[in-house]
Amino acid sequence: MVNDQLILEAGRVKDGTRALVTGGGSGIGQSIAAALKSAGASVLVCDADPSTNPDFVVDIVEEAAVQRMFVDIEEQLGGLDVLVNNVGIAGPAGLVDEISTEDFDRVLNVNVGGTFRVTSRAVPLLRASGGGLIVNVASTAGIFPYPYRSPYVASKWAMVGLGRSWAMELGEDNIRVNVICPGSVGGPRMNQVIAREAVATDVDESVLRDGYERQVSMRRFMDGADIAGAVVYMASPAGRHVSGQVLSVDGATETLRSS
Repeated sequence: MVNDQLILEAGRVKDGTRALVTGGGSGIGQSIAAALKSAGASVLVCDADPSTNPDFVVDIVEEAAVQRMFVDIEEQLGGLDVLVNNVGIAGPAGLVDEISTEDFDRVLNVNVGGTFRVTSRAVPLLRASGGGLIVNVASTAGIFPYPYRSPYVASKWAMVGLGRSWAMELGEDNIRVNVICPGSVGGPRMNQVIAREAVATDVDESVLRDGYERQVSMRRFMDGADIAGAVVYMASPAGRHVSGQVLSVDGATETLRSS
């Protein structure tokens, strides 16, 4: 028998849903935060950039700052139902012997270490709420090889593995964990990625941009709203049994070789 109510609720979250979006001050994170609010959630945002006016100015590589943030979250929201691990930096572009160990470590510390630090603080609140949802925003670089981007690739493959492992650990607590792998999302960050890759490969930016569009079957960049819609579905009653999944929202990636 079809549960029509679940279908109708695919674009809404349960009343009283409380969410935290990391890196929610701009880009994909900003789109996710806005979509969750529109779907009925109470949303708090953290970001390391104070100019984005987040609820919490936090660099998630700092353990003490993350700890203080969760004390404030519990005071302001009374708990947590949804965590979106969206914080991430793109890192350098170059051959493996051209990238410094300092740059490599920085990308891993933010993208993987930050995801771990935030999640480890969030899980007790999710458990106390009777369950909830964790979404790791990874990348198609977490499921495809991606030349010239060793640190980024390592971090995104790790986020996929963490998400699937946490789903196994936390399922009995009614905590669902999923991973979303966006394709190339148009905007300032993608422009910077292309610019850095142009320098590393000595290929014109316009050629690289065309190459990124040709990487996907649909031949176009994504929008932050596309990623946000997938998060809302997972947070809605219609997504109540979706866990341990890796969902690509990418227009069907064929390769990540852009030139």
